[in-house]
Amino acid sequence: MFTGIVEEVGTVVRLDLAPGGGDAAEGGRGPAGAGAGDARLVLRGPLVTSDARHGDSIAVSGVCLTVTDLPGDGTFAVDVMPESLRRTALADLAPGTPVNLERAVRADARLGGHVVQGHVDGVGTVRRRAPGPRWDEVEIALDPALARYVAEKGSVAVAGVSLTVTAVGPDWFGVSLIPTTLAATTLGGAAVGTRVNLEVDVLAKYVERLLTAGAVAGVAGAGAAEVTR
Repeated sequence: MFTGIVEEVGTVVRLDLAPGGGDAAEGGRGPAGAGAGDARLVLRGPLVTSDARHGDSIAVSGVCLTVTDLPGDGTFAVDVMPESLRRTALADLAPGTPVNLERAVRADARLGGHVVQGHVDGVGTVRRRAPGPRWDEVEIALDPALARYVAEKGSVAVAGVSLTVTAVGPDWFGVSLIPTTLAATTLGGAAVGTRVNLEVDVLAKYVERLLTAGAVAGVAGAGAAEVTR
């Protein structure tokens, strides 16, 4: 589990995509939802690797990934499954691309943001930026099917950053980026058109699931009662 409080901005060293996804290490970028192959991603993050061990979880721009190699030089490697490539913007990465990094939260740590699982729900696109005196107002487009989980003043993780929703629409939502967020995360340089990983509040999904399951159970129960009459 994570909190959406980015610890450092790391850098992609290389991304090797299996057949079907191209090879970003050779200068290319895999297309959205790249092929059926998996990938191996190597990143530089001196802070998050300072106490990391093989098998630890690190969120890379909002995607929970497992450390598979620690050379000891401030870099770490992770394997990215096809499902992650299909559902996230990881296939857009290339050597030199900055990424938000966060280690899994300790049980005795402060929950500074909100509960973030690192299980990306979809990919949004920055559609508008309006600079303010000390902050930026940003609008992000997303799939309407995902928008129903986003509520004004609720929480959402954008590229692994915990943010408070300031406005909502049928296929977009707005957030305000304070100076710290602009300076300490990749969102400070996310131009219009940038694709970003999105994770909605897990509580909203569970509430919907419970209500839907309850409605189905109610209908089934009513049908059974009719049969026994």
